[in-house]
Amino acid sequence: MAVSSLQRMTVPLASDQSSPTQGLLMPKLKYRFRVMFENFGLSKPTTELTKQVVSVARPNLTFEEITLPIYNSTLKLAGRHSWADVACSVRDDASGSVSKLIGEQLQKQMDFLEMASAASGIDYKFLTKLEILDGGNGANEPVVLESWELYGCYIVSADYGPMNYGTNEAVAITMNISYDNANQGNQGGGG
Repeated sequence: MAVSSLQRMTVPLASDQSSPTQGLLMPKLKYRFRVMFENFGLSKPTTELTKQVVSVARPNLTFEEITLPIYNSTLKLAGRHSWADVACSVRDDASGSVSKLIGEQLQKQMDFLEMASAASGIDYKFLTKLEILDGGNGANEPVVLESWELYGCYIVSADYGPMNYGTNEAVAITMNISYDNANQGNQGGGG
């Protein structure tokens, strides 16, 4: 099969919509990402948490619907929006730095020993950055294809998971992160 035939491996479009010789574009891959946390816990730096991320969900946005009955029809408008919590799973490392960081963040949100909460949200909220990458590494810097910044984050729940003699899986901690707002940025590293 000639390489030129690969250009026909896509949906045919009218000539004014796309180049007739353009093939299928490379999709973003689920396993090429990184997550960074700013102002998370107390320890510096917090890059250990970034290195141990297993999975994370992208933000999910929902608008309430406003229905306006008019004359003999109905008009629908977008109302208030809400951001769904994001689940982030991390591997717990043998040095304990991951569980220590998560514990520090939870302690910032609520001092469990003294039973005292923070005076305001700014005292414990953190920033989460999610970047979808092109797969570059080593000699080639990765290109950020899409980025999200989640503002006003805090941990809603932390599941430290069960231990089990019958498996050989890594220990994982799953956090559900709530946030006030999110901003999507598209760096567009490929065309």
